[in-house]
Amino acid sequence: MLNNIKFTGLILLTAVGLSACGGGGQSNFNPPTSGSSGGTGPQWQAGVYAPESELKDFCAAPRSGIDPYSGRAYPDKAGSATYEKLWLRSWSNNTYLWYDELDDINPAGYGVQEYFDLLKTDARTPSGAFKDNFHFYQDTAEYKQRTQSGVESGYGIEWKFSALSPPRKLEIAFIEPGSPADLAGLVRGDEVVEVDGVDFINGGTQNDVNTINNGLFPSIAGESHDFVFETVAGERIDVTMASADVQITPVQNASVIETDLGRVGYVQFNSHIALAQDQLIDAFELFVNENATELVVDLRYNGGGLLVLASQLGYMVAGDANTAGRTFEQMQFNDKHPSRDPVTGDPLVPLEFVDKRIDYDRFVETSESLPTLALNRVFVLATDGTCSASEAFINGLRGIDVEVILIGDQTCGKPYGFYPTDNCGTTYFTIQFTGVNDKGFGEYSDGFLPTPSPQFPAEVLGCMVEDDLSLPLGNPQEGQLRAALDYMSSGSCPQSSGIERFSQKTAPEGKGLQIKRPDPRYRATILENKLYQQFGRNPESQP
Repeated sequence: MLNNIKFTGLILLTAVGLSACGGGGQSNFNPPTSGSSGGTGPQWQAGVYAPESELKDFCAAPRSGIDPYSGRAYPDKAGSATYEKLWLRSWSNNTYLWYDELDDINPAGYGVQEYFDLLKTDARTPSGAFKDNFHFYQDTAEYKQRTQSGVESGYGIEWKFSALSPPRKLEIAFIEPGSPADLAGLVRGDEVVEVDGVDFINGGTQNDVNTINNGLFPSIAGESHDFVFETVAGERIDVTMASADVQITPVQNASVIETDLGRVGYVQFNSHIALAQDQLIDAFELFVNENATELVVDLRYNGGGLLVLASQLGYMVAGDANTAGRTFEQMQFNDKHPSRDPVTGDPLVPLEFVDKRIDYDRFVETSESLPTLALNRVFVLATDGTCSASEAFINGLRGIDVEVILIGDQTCGKPYGFYPTDNCGTTYFTIQFTGVNDKGFGEYSDGFLPTPSPQFPAEVLGCMVEDDLSLPLGNPQEGQLRAALDYMSSGSCPQSSGIERFSQKTAPEGKGLQIKRPDPRYRATILENKLYQQFGRNPESQP
């Protein structure tokens, strides 16, 4: 690409940055009144929306001191729950993608988070699913810990939930290296039998369910819980684990597989966080050095994250000839903002396929070129946990006619993005834009569906194949990877995929009390921060 071309990137925006955009921190602030009762604080009046900047950071319980992630003082000022709710209302009316589908609800009588839950559309997709499945909030400190330090509290287990009510079924999908689960000797495919002495499979009382949930999802690091697992080999083992702050390893099992057709690169990519960049570069340098002519990218547990990292991955797959001058993704906001980003005020410009390493600490592009295989096709392994930036990777490559062959299950269906926004210690996630590829396509709200004979735009050439937990990820005999390798030579799907027995989108449920499942929106959104920031192609330029 030419050095004078601009591109847009995605960076993590701290709560302080968003507060500055909101502009509500002036010391001479005069509390607005939008009602007619003459009160001294903000009030609800139907159809009247105070500017969000006049409501932001006025908190019922202001934080004090220094934000450890930004090094700056918290922006909070003394306010009230009414301020917080009316900020959510004005913010949503201005930036929510489907703002015109929101009812103007009087916030009186609702808690802050309870009111936020009402500020989303109830419309449905053609399949009958809710159009907005990605509306939620999280404690800001927890959000920053994961996105800015790559740390997640727990046992280091990615669970696969097959049934939440009796008879329950819960297995390990993969384990983070060096985590409590790894040190305990657990592996992919091990199945939970007991939690703290309670029968996990059939325990039916509320106390049973509470015990199970407390054991599976410890609230703090250092909690110790007892488990019984049935291993892949059929043995029962007793395991005691203490939860911990686990360092995420987003890229795992990069390898080159020898086949009759040549060498095939394989990489398991779990999370689009900045930490993944160097690990992906290492993986592609391995593939280039080993002369890999085909590639399998395992995204089955990748819930999303930084879109610019997805564009870098797209470049590393496709190379210069396929990507030069092409759009990876173009943002589209609601009709109030047809040409400018409503949060940053920047003009809307396409995100290109980024061909350079990015210094994510300073958010600047370096002069280091990314390795690339310059392929015209790529195999992607997927489940319903393949979401957001992972789907954008699929869509971006399809937009430039790089063939994507999808092996596994239907993806989650999130062609949307947002600016995770802090207010008073809670980070809110509300859909603010959608993205389209170089061909202008972005309507895959029901997910990408692998099929041998695609007929509709969101159908992708490929095969429905069950996630095979009986073998390690990266093993050439594991079901989805084996199906990809076989397809390379035969051009056809396996006769029996097993997907008819269980699809993650239709997990069978029995009767009785259900254990909780981590909100499926969590993996799709907690890493998602599609903030566009202008970079110059000059490696030393500042955003």
